[in-house]
Amino acid sequence: MHNLLLRTRLLLMLTLPAAGLTGCSAAADDTAAFDAARYVNPFIGASTSTSAAGVYHGLGKTFPGATTPYGMVQVSPNTITGGDNSPGYSYEHTTIEGFAFTQMSGVGWFGDLGNLLVMPTTGPLQKIAGKEDGTVKGYRSHYDKASETARAGYYSVQLSDYGIRVETSATPRCGILRFTFPEHEQSRIQIDLARRVGGTAEREYIEVIDDHTIAGWMKCTPATGGWGNGEGQADYTVYFYGQLSEPIRDYGFWSADIPDDWVRKRDEVVSPAYLQRVAEAPLTKGERSIEGKHIGFYADFPTREGQQVIFKAGISFVDAEGARRNFEAEIADKSFDRVADEARASWNRELGRIRIEGGTEDERTIFYTALYHTMIDPRVYTDADGRYMGADHKPHQTDGRFTKRTIFSGWDVFRSQMPLQTIINPRLVDDLLASLITMADESGRGYFERWELLNAYSGCMLGNPALSVLADAYAKGIRGYDVEKAYRYGVRTSQLFGNDSLGYTPSKLCISHTLEYAYTDWCLAQLAERLGKTEDAAAFTRKGQAYRNIFDPEKGWFRPREADGRWAPWPENARTTEWYGCIEADPYQQGWFVPHDVEGMVALMGGRDAVLADLKAFFEKTPEDFHWNPYYNHANEPVHLVPFLFNRLGEPWQTQKWTRRICERAYANRVEGIVGNEDAGQMSAWYVLAAAGIHPACPGDTRMEITSPLFDRIEFRLDPQYAPGGSFTVVAHDNAPGNVYIQQARLNGEELTASHIDFAQIAAGGTLELFMGPEPNTAWGLAE
Repeated sequence: MHNLLLRTRLLLMLTLPAAGLTGCSAAADDTAAFDAARYVNPFIGASTSTSAAGVYHGLGKTFPGATTPYGMVQVSPNTITGGDNSPGYSYEHTTIEGFAFTQMSGVGWFGDLGNLLVMPTTGPLQKIAGKEDGTVKGYRSHYDKASETARAGYYSVQLSDYGIRVETSATPRCGILRFTFPEHEQSRIQIDLARRVGGTAEREYIEVIDDHTIAGWMKCTPATGGWGNGEGQADYTVYFYGQLSEPIRDYGFWSADIPDDWVRKRDEVVSPAYLQRVAEAPLTKGERSIEGKHIGFYADFPTREGQQVIFKAGISFVDAEGARRNFEAEIADKSFDRVADEARASWNRELGRIRIEGGTEDERTIFYTALYHTMIDPRVYTDADGRYMGADHKPHQTDGRFTKRTIFSGWDVFRSQMPLQTIINPRLVDDLLASLITMADESGRGYFERWELLNAYSGCMLGNPALSVLADAYAKGIRGYDVEKAYRYGVRTSQLFGNDSLGYTPSKLCISHTLEYAYTDWCLAQLAERLGKTEDAAAFTRKGQAYRNIFDPEKGWFRPREADGRWAPWPENARTTEWYGCIEADPYQQGWFVPHDVEGMVALMGGRDAVLADLKAFFEKTPEDFHWNPYYNHANEPVHLVPFLFNRLGEPWQTQKWTRRICERAYANRVEGIVGNEDAGQMSAWYVLAAAGIHPACPGDTRMEITSPLFDRIEFRLDPQYAPGGSFTVVAHDNAPGNVYIQQARLNGEELTASHIDFAQIAAGGTLELFMGPEPNTAWGLAE
């Protein structure tokens, strides 16, 4: 047990429990009666359509299939292999090529996973999925869109071409599929072991162990695509151990002879030449196993009308034994219905960390689906026996100290997703930091990766977001990891990636680089101060002022600089020119990102009145649907703090107005209901916090901004091992669609005149009462 000190403005003695899978549930004994899962709609965001989004990034890019909270397994339909299609599924597609056991959620780069693709078919065997447009025939099937059903822990669909109903569910490390077949002499399941969303597995193996059991592996490397089409450096092996309820008697394999000099990445593996090579692969029968570059397996059996066939499998990223142990620990003796029921119960336990009252049916659905999406990543990477694959490609054992996790979309999630978890699931934050520390250890690199996937140092996006998560966690008393080692790695991260040499970072993305590094150096300063490292704290505080070095007084805004100190050319409409000095943003959007020194930023920009006028124009020019645009672009992360700047500028009613409007217009209960990529929980976490009436001003600081809640009552169930308060509740009196503005507030019965509270006040428990009205109260919320 570790003694923890909650060192915010209130000091609270805490105790850290031994690590578990998803953290200690803070829900009370009424959990069984609480059914938030009924509000989860996994189709929200489940589209990659660029035409619907009106921009190259597409929409939410979530998947609709079955998973459990932070689970290793996601059994989901896959509709396409190539393209920028990270979840493997997009709602507008009309065919399904199989059901994979792993998926990414909401990411914008060329995706990965989509492994162990299982498909039920009838009739003659086909070895390739083919093309949706029918130009290349294959085993993919049209599906009855009206039959498609998705809910927390369950998915089902009717495959029209085969007359087969498919249902899926999952445990944390295992998946299960139930197929209801028509009468047919030649029914089967077939498995494409080479399948990978952004490319293909480099090599695969499968073995028939007995009449019901198969096992194998798929090795995936950057050479054959995947994350970032190989640029993301994802290098992993998925092991599986599966059982089929029908006897495996009439079975076989195919193995395509792929020439060594062929490129096998995202586009190439769906080219006509590649598909033809796989389609012509010879069949092998009478053998027990096969290994190759592009292999598949099938098992044929006759079925009667309505006959149900079950396939279930455990996976592991460690080894074959890990997959078998996961199977035996979680699913071996369970029926499909039991797995689905337990998956739903697990979602109710986790979703029960926040209880809401009020709002419309659609708003409750949007809220709990958003909360659901924040509970996909960072997912479990540890086997049931405590082992995980390290960044040195060797197995390691957690010994119960923590749960190894993966998928840290750092540039996105430090803003809202991880701060949300500090309230509702602090143990997960402990796990994540312990995971990043072990990765820095085992890789020998000694620094924190900004975008981690399956131990890969992908280098995706920019900044040093792990430093934000670390400083924020420590400030909130979340310290179940090696703090001194984390600090050392944080310092090295800043030294390797930062503004050190010139006081800014000259590059094509100079504004984004410099501002993001300045902020995370400030975060290190806060951590150093709390650790008693006063000299370091002073040095990193100075580095946190680097944002000043790229502010051009002549232009009145941030501007890229060259390595020799010269300003980069200033194009016409520079502030609204996307990619001018910024990543996925324009300078108008990125330039507000000085969360750690708003007063200094405002002074540079000409003072409070000038900044308020500019900020109001920024929002007023934003389109009503909040889709991708050059102003307040909620579809991407750089602007997510901007609505809360009004609180800091003395007009909190503007924060209330705009956060409420964003919640109402940028999110919806439909497939297109997330205006931008979900980004591993960030878009949804912003909504959850804003709709609850609280949001961090600057992770690393413990200040929480107050804004207009969407619901009448929001109760956060706190983990008693980290926060002694039991629960923290926000109550919005007289709340209504027209009553957007806070008239007055009380915290635990006492008048509150500031538009913010401290995290320690949340951890201590209590009630924040907000009294709502139709017009701004320009006298409330001005106290510091």
